[in-house]
Amino acid sequence: MPATYFLVDQIELPDETASGAPRQLVEEAMRSGATRKYLARGVPYGPDDGTLAPWAVVASLPFAPEIVLPTIDHFCRLQLREIHPYGFRATFNPTFPDGSGSPCGWVSPWHFGLNEGPIVLMIENYRSGLVWQLMRECPYVLTGLRRAGFRNGWIDARG
Repeated sequence: MPATYFLVDQIELPDETASGAPRQLVEEAMRSGATRKYLARGVPYGPDDGTLAPWAVVASLPFAPEIVLPTIDHFCRLQLREIHPYGFRATFNPTFPDGSGSPCGWVSPWHFGLNEGPIVLMIENYRSGLVWQLMRECPYVLTGLRRAGFRNGWIDARG
């Protein structure tokens, strides 16, 4: 086993993670190695070990720009972006110390192309509304939404 498994008891952990998980869950995740591999995290079914995904914040831009824009600025101040053409790292966990003293704690060394698609689409959607406009004009999307039980607003207005 890597030495980090044995050092868990020697690391001073906060009582809660950045996302509110209790200390016990963080310790379990660290012992299991879950913080060092790709794993779906958070609600509703994934573990909450405090890992945060900047790309998911950016992809929320059209829904809550008043929250997302200051958060992006904060991520930039944390130096999560570095000078890299792909932007922010995939994830970070400020409650998992990495020994560097960084306020970001553990930072993923990777960029995933799968994360970049929603970022590009939602930035353009925030700028121009193009993505939602195209979606609203697509008869297959409209039919699917209606079959799924969605009603009112632009769906009914499309006839």
